[in-house]
Amino acid sequence: MHNLKAELEQRKQQHLYRRRRITESPQAVHMRIDGADVTSFCSNDYLGLANDPDVVKAFQNAANEFGVGSGAAHLVNGHSRYHHELEEALADFTGRERALLFSTGYMANLGIAQAILETGDAIFEDRLNHASLLDAGLLSKARLQRYPHLDTSALEKKLQASRARQKLIMTDAVFSMDGDIASLPELVKLSQKHDAWLMVDDAHGFGTLGKNGAGTLEHFELSETEVPILMGTLGKASGTAGAFVAGSDSLIEYLIQTARSYIYTTAMPAAIAAATLVSLEKIRNGQNRRDRLKQNIQHFRKQADTLDLPKLKSETAIQGIVLGSNKKALKLSESLFSNGLLVTAIRPPTVPEGTARLRITLSAAHSSTDIDRLIHSIAKSCKTV
Repeated sequence: MHNLKAELEQRKQQHLYRRRRITESPQAVHMRIDGADVTSFCSNDYLGLANDPDVVKAFQNAANEFGVGSGAAHLVNGHSRYHHELEEALADFTGRERALLFSTGYMANLGIAQAILETGDAIFEDRLNHASLLDAGLLSKARLQRYPHLDTSALEKKLQASRARQKLIMTDAVFSMDGDIASLPELVKLSQKHDAWLMVDDAHGFGTLGKNGAGTLEHFELSETEVPILMGTLGKASGTAGAFVAGSDSLIEYLIQTARSYIYTTAMPAAIAAATLVSLEKIRNGQNRRDRLKQNIQHFRKQADTLDLPKLKSETAIQGIVLGSNKKALKLSESLFSNGLLVTAIRPPTVPEGTARLRITLSAAHSSTDIDRLIHSIAKSCKTV
């Protein structure tokens, strides 16, 4: 039996212990957390929609109309007209036949793998995939095979060697800790060449990438035929909560009938779906927000170069400063917080051993002054911790 206290103490000694901070204000760039006023650089609210007045008002109005809880699963009596309208809007926005709402992205990923794969099948995943994708593979009945990060040559060798009845490639579109983008056009070619399904988790691309903000697939101009399974989350750029899977009519109907994480859980509140309908329109018509986000990313990278900070190769809202040491990452994060800047220290097992880092996420709502202050504070703190 595990000695839980001893294991917790060991985590503290290894600088791997995690603590929750308490938020005392709405999600925004400037917040009150743990009794302190801080500028946040660790939220996934990339477009600043989480506390948008119109989105909040839509939530309030729908709560007055439908109450707080949905009360049941979608297949019982928890599927409201707002849920249905949102599914139709998401299908239209992503250019797919249908979409299906899930309560979280984690549940969506688990549901896809569990529903589609059986014993004798194989699943192929990038080593830096999000934990939900890796767990989906581990919990499915298929054989999980992982390939080095972005190494499509290694993936092809595994696909060639596989004698599985059915093959599924699962990948992040934008990798959550590095911010780089998967080689989706190359993955499309490999999936077609080796008769494999391709599933893309666009949690961090949806809303921020593409001509209309429809995500990484729009960015690469990839169709439903080329990427049959798209998963997107609603708790990041959309500013609300939940997730969706989009694809063919047959795929969505099959998930409704077989995905356990869809069938056996309570539907998200109708008010969240109503709020997301409004945020979706703001994404569709929000090129100005995406332009500001892009400008902020470019400004951050230019300033980081000026001060020679060890940043990752990312052109997305996720920017990392790799420090290596768990202790140094934690101390630097704490030093920044004491100076009114909230930046999370990311340590193993979230990232590989020896790559502890500050994970900085930028928002369209940040000002250039906010970013300059962050960059100079990091550079100064790096000299003292």
